[in-house]
Amino acid sequence: MPTLLFRGATVVDGSGADRRPADVLVRDGLIAELGRNLTADQIIDARGLVLAPGFIDMHAHSDLRLLVERAHPSRVTQGVTCEVLGQDGLSYAPVDDTTLPALRLQLAGWNGDPEDFDWDWRSVGQYLDRLDRGIAVNACYLVPHGTLRALVLGWDRRPPSPAELDRMRQLLAEALREGAVGLSSGLSYTPGMYADTAELVALCEVVAAHGGYHSPHQRSYGAGALQGYAEMVEISRRSGCPLHLAHATMNFAVNQGRAGELLDLLDQALAEGCDLTLDSYPYLPGSTTLAALLPSWAAEGGPEATLARLADPTARERIRVELEECGSDGCHGVIADWSTVQLSGVRNQRLAALVGRTVAELAAERGSSGTELFFELLREDELGTTILQHVGHEENVRAIMRHRAHTAGSDGLLVGARPHPRAWGTFPRYLGRYSRELGVLTLEQAVHRMTGRPARRLRLTRRGLIRPGYHADLVLFDPDTVADTADYQDPRRPAVGIQHVYVNGTAVLSDARPTGALPGRALRRTDRGVR
Repeated sequence: MPTLLFRGATVVDGSGADRRPADVLVRDGLIAELGRNLTADQIIDARGLVLAPGFIDMHAHSDLRLLVERAHPSRVTQGVTCEVLGQDGLSYAPVDDTTLPALRLQLAGWNGDPEDFDWDWRSVGQYLDRLDRGIAVNACYLVPHGTLRALVLGWDRRPPSPAELDRMRQLLAEALREGAVGLSSGLSYTPGMYADTAELVALCEVVAAHGGYHSPHQRSYGAGALQGYAEMVEISRRSGCPLHLAHATMNFAVNQGRAGELLDLLDQALAEGCDLTLDSYPYLPGSTTLAALLPSWAAEGGPEATLARLADPTARERIRVELEECGSDGCHGVIADWSTVQLSGVRNQRLAALVGRTVAELAAERGSSGTELFFELLREDELGTTILQHVGHEENVRAIMRHRAHTAGSDGLLVGARPHPRAWGTFPRYLGRYSRELGVLTLEQAVHRMTGRPARRLRLTRRGLIRPGYHADLVLFDPDTVADTADYQDPRRPAVGIQHVYVNGTAVLSDARPTGALPGRALRRTDRGVR
């Protein structure tokens, strides 16, 4: 491998330290030297540009897309060199021949369900091996609690027996030994939402023993948000497991201006010794599946049972009451406001013309209620519809990203006609809008939240900083022009201002164009860190 030199770069090294000028030499996939007047086989003129460690996406939903479209342009064009998969308690390992088909149906709205795809793994280790066959960026994997629960209990709404809990703990330990970096949970999604605090504590004890962390999508980001965050902190206290709060937001009208209450809770936990970090995306709308808004009891038994309930008038009326009068737990305890629910993708292409419209708009055109249209869409699309929820608040977004435990995560879904633009724009948006334009973060702070801080949470070995001996995961960008261009009308537009991206010393983006190279690999947890 020829030596590579970034000449005259402004180095923002990922530690939070001030920027400094330096030449950076790369040899054999590693950063070899920082200095001045160095030379190499290949020289990139980096004058006027910032060289930073590659960005780490702490919350990605590329579990299948990374295997289907391995060059992964959504990530490499925004400078991402590592992403964390297995999020929100639901993914595709560990599984068996019974749970995999049900998960494919349940997760089609998140990840699609590609035809002629070879599902040649069942265990976490086998999935990581599949990633190692060639991907553009590095990837870590969290064991998804809902998937684990489905494997042992199915989609039953009940606590596990002692034997079943032991089996879940055994499977979790096995997955961690195979290289997973921790546990994710999805506590407003089935079947994970059926778990009580004690079950999660018992599982997090296993994670702590193996040096991992817990990343929960907690029970509510609406009416019960603060109680949900407090429960996650309590699980960390009782289990001794480090905590990383996924997409830590305070959404819906009930939480406008209340980010300070969340941050006070987190500061108190940190002061008491809790090992705690969080991630967030720099946008206001959220994104999920339309089916996620159902009350939890309506999803008991899995997708087929859910569809059967949607055909039952008695069950539909009960669901209507919870959505319109009580506040479904799937809708975060708030009454459904169909004017905020915008369709972003469908499985059934006969419904494609509806994408981009809100449920309220479509219902008015058809002369029906929003809830009746909701039922109709779920049935016609077999639960495969994805949505944007316009429920965020700018003051909350800015307050949370300033917090000392904050990291960046896209939470980006990559399927659907008009997915959330955060899948293509999160990291340049932090650098452009929130650092350069608004000054919410300095450039050094923004880079630290996207590199050194998440690398420390993941326990990555020799990654996340620009240091001699570290892996050459690097991004070179123009600080004056870097920006996201993806928006809600055209969500797959690549960023501008990012010139070169290297993964393990190999270019995956050169002169702002993906190279098609596949130097990434699965990063596995070991006793000596994640390698």
